[in-house]
Amino acid sequence: MRTKQEQIEKIQDVLERHRRFDYEYIPFVGEWVAPDGSYEYRRRGFDRFMELFLRTAMSVFAPILLTVWYGARVDGRKNLKAIKKRGAVSICNHFNYLDTLFVRQAVGYFRSYHTMGPKNNKKGLGGWFIRDAGMLPFSPDLEAARNLNREIERLLGSGKIVNFYVEQALWTNYPKPRPMKDGAFHYAIKHNVPVLPVFCTFRKNKRGWLKGLRIHILPAVYADERLGRREKLAAMKAQAEREWRECYEKAYGIPLEYL
Repeated sequence: MRTKQEQIEKIQDVLERHRRFDYEYIPFVGEWVAPDGSYEYRRRGFDRFMELFLRTAMSVFAPILLTVWYGARVDGRKNLKAIKKRGAVSICNHFNYLDTLFVRQAVGYFRSYHTMGPKNNKKGLGGWFIRDAGMLPFSPDLEAARNLNREIERLLGSGKIVNFYVEQALWTNYPKPRPMKDGAFHYAIKHNVPVLPVFCTFRKNKRGWLKGLRIHILPAVYADERLGRREKLAAMKAQAEREWRECYEKAYGIPLEYL
């Protein structure tokens, strides 16, 4: 009988063969609600206090957890220093339920904010926690979308880093980079900020658990202002995908090949 991880890898193999890299194969659990026009993306009052409290707690305890449980290490901090205090859009491969912590460990617990799909705006304690921890849920509601765009503009303008999972779907323990969606690059161009690629590599033990986690901060990608908007976006995405691929090939010592 296959283990759970073996079953997951079988599903991923089938999807990879058919190039369905953005397919969300993990069933969603829990009740959720899409943000509407009344949703407060900017935390205020008590929620602001709790946000600072949660960020402080994460900054103290998360590094210990990541080091002990995953053997985590951050490489390439010079690439973060290179953008100085400027706002940026970060992009990270989406392969673990805790990979928002991996990004925070790389770019800062008080500096990073994280976009997420509407379904992650859960009801109950779990939803409250991730909202006050700096999550920004997308929404099909037009007014909510406008409010989200205004908040992203404010955050980037104040030197914050807004993270996007450009592969769209979570594929647990999947090591390869997948094709990127355009959204993150659209925001970077619109608000004139660089894209900061982050790529995580790891080993797996016999049970499929992650070990030897390396969180790579790669060189920032800047728009070529000589190009039109569409060409600018395509060039930024191509460079970011190239940096992910080169990081993968260097870390694992094999060329990137799909089934």
